[in-house]
Amino acid sequence: MKLYIDSADCTQWAAAAGSPRVAGVTTNPSLVWQAGQPVEQSTYVHLIQMASKLGLPELMLQMPSPDAQEVDAYLSELLPTAERAQVKLTIKLPCMPEWQEAIEVTQSHAAPVLLTGLSNAVQLMWSVDMRANWVAPYVGRLEDAGRDVWSLVQACVEAQAQGTHLLAASIKTPDVLARLFAA
Repeated sequence: MKLYIDSADCTQWAAAAGSPRVAGVTTNPSLVWQAGQPVEQSTYVHLIQMASKLGLPELMLQMPSPDAQEVDAYLSELLPTAERAQVKLTIKLPCMPEWQEAIEVTQSHAAPVLLTGLSNAVQLMWSVDMRANWVAPYVGRLEDAGRDVWSLVQACVEAQAQGTHLLAASIKTPDVLARLFAA
């Protein structure tokens, strides 16, 4: 089990004393805006450079658009930047059919894919079919909505045998973290 910080504010990219080691950072366009930065390629390059400077080995960046050409342009700069910075870059894309071309373009670059916003078993099956490296259900949000998130989490754990790993997001309580650790 690994801990990732979900932020685009580089000043928050460290765990509190007594916390487990941070494996990396995950972020998305909303968090980039919240951090007061424009959602553009140069900002993403800066985030990669900051991850390297801070000694964070992994960074997960969500593309701002499903446009396959735009994703291709981003990846043409971001992937070499990450390689030079020695940061493992994973590309986040929403788990939605309208992002399929962006998923395929990302895979054509041999970049790991995380499908985010997973909320049901059909999406999980589609993610496995798409050969996603990661899926990210928003556990806290699903639980708040009264959904049976734990059967979905268990299905995600079992899907790991097929190569699609679980990145549980929106963890709001220590009890939820303990249940995830047990799963």
